[in-house]
Amino acid sequence: MEAITNSYLASLERHRNVFAIMEQYQQQSLSLLNACQDTLAKGGKVIWFGNGGSAADSQHLAAEFVVRYKNERGPLASIALTTDTSILTAHSNDYHFDTVFERQVLALCKPEDLVIGLTTSGTSPNINLALEAANNIGAYTVALTGRDGGKVKDIAKLPIIIANDETARIQEAHMFIGHWLCEAIDMLVAQKS
Repeated sequence: MEAITNSYLASLERHRNVFAIMEQYQQQSLSLLNACQDTLAKGGKVIWFGNGGSAADSQHLAAEFVVRYKNERGPLASIALTTDTSILTAHSNDYHFDTVFERQVLALCKPEDLVIGLTTSGTSPNINLALEAANNIGAYTVALTGRDGGKVKDIAKLPIIIANDETARIQEAHMFIGHWLCEAIDMLVAQKS
């Protein structure tokens, strides 16, 4: 039991270490907020996608936009490309998993949209190809990533690279930024009311 207790405390310490550096992402997070405001003001939508845990995070954040975060407000246009199992399986079966998000971006994305790819490694081909497609359409692209940023740091217009090598800690930082974004948008909507 002592080993389990120690592993809990060790995991908590690794979490604290990531959050000790989160202040350095404030300006990039503000840039993300500005891009989001601009997108919604132009009638655009926020498009999210990722793999595995990052897919779940994408769905979570899209839901916060459409439903609400804390405050009562109208719905905000947002979608996660990870939710339609028919599209995900048909495309992966008929074409290739590498292009599963790219195909959806080509179908759904407009120049006024904000496209956010979540990838802890920055090397996921399906994330990178989708962000490249969004760039070609003229949308604003963001990557929430980690480690050294991988290839995605050179693709996204705004890469936010969490300087850590542990997937769980990177995802926790991504969700902090996502939740703060929702909170800030709620505050801005309330100010306009």
